[in-house]
Amino acid sequence: MITTILWDVDGTLLDFKAAESAAVRSLFNEFGLGECTDAMIQRYSAINEVFWQRLERNELTKPQVLVGRYEQFFSEIGIDPGLAPAFNERYQVRLGDTIVHRDDSLNLVKALRGRVRQYVVSNGTVVAQSKKLTRSGLGALMDGIFLSEKLGVEKPNDGFFEKVFSAIPSVRPEEILIVGDSLTSDIQGGINAGIKTCWYNPDRRPVPEGYTIDYVITDLHEVIPILRGEPA
Repeated sequence: MITTILWDVDGTLLDFKAAESAAVRSLFNEFGLGECTDAMIQRYSAINEVFWQRLERNELTKPQVLVGRYEQFFSEIGIDPGLAPAFNERYQVRLGDTIVHRDDSLNLVKALRGRVRQYVVSNGTVVAQSKKLTRSGLGALMDGIFLSEKLGVEKPNDGFFEKVFSAIPSVRPEEILIVGDSLTSDIQGGINAGIKTCWYNPDRRPVPEGYTIDYVITDLHEVIPILRGEPA
């Protein structure tokens, strides 16, 4: 029986793409960088994803990711890459200004309170995630919040989950379900940790070879029958 849910935030409980686009566009205006087009947003998003994947593979540190993604993006579009540190600092604050819940996630988390223990597990920065979780109302509903920046290790590394498990009283791995949209971070992390995995896949992408996933859902409310023990 599942007694504990580990929730990812960006792209799972909250719409990260909406927040990302709004934050970058507003900062282009704040820094006087001209129009930020849809094509620019798409390119930045692609660069950002690659940098975070390199973090998950322990190829880069988080500071290298946070600044390096903007250095590359700005270099490609003809903006001084020396602006990257200041831009990123403002971005961390601005990212929490746009709150869009996925699949009515706030009410779902409310409905599950008392039925299971719920925790946030995120690789996002403390500044950005603290603001998002406060403004979204999700943080107040959680039994705990685990941010990699505070733990000193990122998902999907075993060390991240070891620290999470050590802080949750009286729980066994077979009772834990991680729910997230990232195969490389959430799902691979859950596999590494020996817990049940639930891939949030609203775009209905095919499951890549090499992944053995316990549950695949397209709407967060599909977690409810999983908790009842219904077949995947």
